[in-house]
Amino acid sequence: MSRPLSVGVAGLGTVGAGVLTVLRQNAALIAARAGRPIAVTAVSARDRSRDRGVKLDGLRWYEDAASMAADPNVDVVVELVGGSDGPAKALVEAALAAGKPVVTANKALLALHGAALAEQAEKAGVALAFEAAVAGGIPAIKGLREGLAANRISRVTGILNGTCNYILTCMRDQKREFGDVLAEAQKLGYAEADPSFDIDGVDAAHKLAILAALAFGRPVDFSAVHVEGIRHVSALDIRLAEELGYRIKLLGIASEVEGGVSARVHPCMVPVAHPIAVVDGVYNAVVAEGDFVGRVVLEGRGAGAGPTASAVVADLIDIARGRATPVWGAAGNALAQTPAVPMAQHHGAYYLRLMVLDRPGVLADVTGVLRDHGISLESMIQRGRAPGEAVPIVLTTHDCQEAAMRGALARIAALESVLEPPALIRIETLTTA
Repeated sequence: MSRPLSVGVAGLGTVGAGVLTVLRQNAALIAARAGRPIAVTAVSARDRSRDRGVKLDGLRWYEDAASMAADPNVDVVVELVGGSDGPAKALVEAALAAGKPVVTANKALLALHGAALAEQAEKAGVALAFEAAVAGGIPAIKGLREGLAANRISRVTGILNGTCNYILTCMRDQKREFGDVLAEAQKLGYAEADPSFDIDGVDAAHKLAILAALAFGRPVDFSAVHVEGIRHVSALDIRLAEELGYRIKLLGIASEVEGGVSARVHPCMVPVAHPIAVVDGVYNAVVAEGDFVGRVVLEGRGAGAGPTASAVVADLIDIARGRATPVWGAAGNALAQTPAVPMAQHHGAYYLRLMVLDRPGVLADVTGVLRDHGISLESMIQRGRAPGEAVPIVLTTHDCQEAAMRGALARIAALESVLEPPALIRIETLTTA
């Protein structure tokens, strides 16, 4: 058996400690699969005194993560610091400049700087591996980039944020409002003290930007992703969705459409019969649709020490074996420059909930606006009467263009009888192309 692969790990939080645990606990199995032992020999973290639940005796310790890249006894660098810039970016750039492979779980770094880092890795002739950056322990990257390499991918859909999925699941099952469930999720550790990256869709958008680059063989482009979160989803919307045969999920959807590639993250109404509709709690799922393979569904835990460390170590095993794949599935000069299609050109059906004064002529005013914008109705729900008081009206539309719906929405919101901003959720049938 060859000499051990020497690993330097920067960041000893939950995932970093998990990587050390996996490598030690499954050392014999990993060595057999890697063709050589894999051992952590150097680490970098801010606080040496903190108890991380793993032994760090005998490991070389670096205060400055980037300087670890220059250690001649480190063969590969694992970046688990996090953040799109600062120490994480400096470390990855230093390691690639030193001609060393990098493994990272940093979706923000890849979404914002992945094109430049991939170019640097390609010039250096070393791997930049990131299985752990999307959907934790689910092999979404290898599945899409390598397992489905023979297919033309038409669409990738994902539940890519466990915090949002947990909140929406609790709201549905327990009939509670968003703010109440979020507060509980923070107490349980499922949501951060500042949950904005999760609940505003940014975390899922970072991951979708990566999946879109892999699926469509184009440079990663976070700026092209339309992003909305779940702050405005109400328990009433979730209940009404169930009545209509849907479940509300925060989805990332990247698809080939007329004129280029569309990439968007937002709450969706998904048919209850679709596999992604039953993925609940903190679980993630990725659904890919290929021209020869059809629909492929991957589901599992999208975060946590064990699943994410599992993905990191899978990349280390590839590096130990000398298995290398271009970062985005093809060499830089073979990537397509497919244009991004703006959200205004999206074409689909919509759910629209209005809180209106119950008085004659209100519905005619609303439907008149929709008619003026070329939007036709599929169904309407109005429950009960309360003359002079607020009542909900729910409308679902046939397929129409986003720009038309946005124009209609602005006019409807300005109507005197509409008492609060309309709730709009896109309906996704997600049928196989």
